[in-house]
Amino acid sequence: MKNIYLMRHGETLFNVQGRTQGWCDSPLTEKGIADAKRAGEFMKNFSVKFDHFYSSTQERACDTMELVFPNISYERLKALKEMNFGQFEGHPQYLEVDNEQKGTFFAQFGGETRVQVAERMMGALTRICQQADTQNIFCVSHGAAMWAVVRRIYDNQVPAHLKGLHNLDMLHFTFDESTDEIKFEELLRTL
Repeated sequence: MKNIYLMRHGETLFNVQGRTQGWCDSPLTEKGIADAKRAGEFMKNFSVKFDHFYSSTQERACDTMELVFPNISYERLKALKEMNFGQFEGHPQYLEVDNEQKGTFFAQFGGETRVQVAERMMGALTRICQQADTQNIFCVSHGAAMWAVVRRIYDNQVPAHLKGLHNLDMLHFTFDESTDEIKFEELLRTL
């Protein structure tokens, strides 16, 4: 079994402003920077030591990686990016539909479906895990993209005990090399 730890990026300006933030980007806030450093302290004492590090190519994710694990080498992967919300990018979140309707809603406005995001993320995680020299993998990604993976594993549902994914929370998954199956293990709070 291989382990994958997906961390959500730190708090951003658009998080604070309540704006839809997918493929568009906004910087980490001062709180986001301070919290990422605190998460780095948590990770120093974490029982797992990582072989490889990956981040979404988006600034907020790369900045989080560099604050949590200063001076490490990591690979940037477009496949770990947030969901594309199309024409809703950068607009107030109150314009969005409720969560259950978001599965396909944004595609009609130039965005992605939840299934497309799950396929992109699952494909990237599988490719990472199929590398022979990996055992414990750490990635920085995004809330909707991470939930897309969980929903894929649980047949489009999110178990009740998993409601809410905060900035700098981590989702732990395992990868079974004999079946290429990714399984959800636990939600970890770093703050």
